[in-house]
Amino acid sequence: MTSDPPPILTIGHSNHSFDRFLELLRGAGVEAVADVRTRPVSRFCPQYNKAALEEALRAAGISYVFLGKELGGRPSDPALYRDAVADFERMAESAAFADGLEQLMGLVRPPPHPARASRSPPSPTEGRGKIAVMCSEKHPLDCHRCLLVARALAAKGLAVQHILSDGSLVSQAEIEEELLVGGDLFASREDRLAAAYRDRARKVAFKQP
Repeated sequence: MTSDPPPILTIGHSNHSFDRFLELLRGAGVEAVADVRTRPVSRFCPQYNKAALEEALRAAGISYVFLGKELGGRPSDPALYRDAVADFERMAESAAFADGLEQLMGLVRPPPHPARASRSPPSPTEGRGKIAVMCSEKHPLDCHRCLLVARALAAKGLAVQHILSDGSLVSQAEIEEELLVGGDLFASREDRLAAAYRDRARKVAFKQP
């Protein structure tokens, strides 16, 4: 009998110290971090520069995978912008995004049976347990990790939860209810939600200079 895969989590590193960030990850049982920043550097928080972060996570026993090329919020293709703003709906339909999503889902596996559990790290191609999709923004609704990546995962039937800065978890379904507040009550829920995602994305998506 196989166990259901764990929920996919998301987290924003914000301006947390690395110790606090690690505390949040461990509190949620995270075993691997998937970095979806297009540019994996932080000017004000150098502890989140790719090399430093990968090394620190490895020392803490947490795997690191970079998927910013496929799932980042700043696409290089001009066709994925509308009026100089990254268009999440177009990005969700791109081949690169689909490939990144498949890679991300391939990293998720059910927790091992205690008798078969091993402390050895997984190979690059096998699942890595409970994984957290990481970007920089503090709140999920300010970030493409929620409005683009988590939305796509939820549409595929996966459970998605967001780690907040106080360590609590909020589901993608709860995020969607927050998005729907104040929407057009005469439209269908599906249409209201699509419009809410679109409006929020236009506010927070990367804007070309």
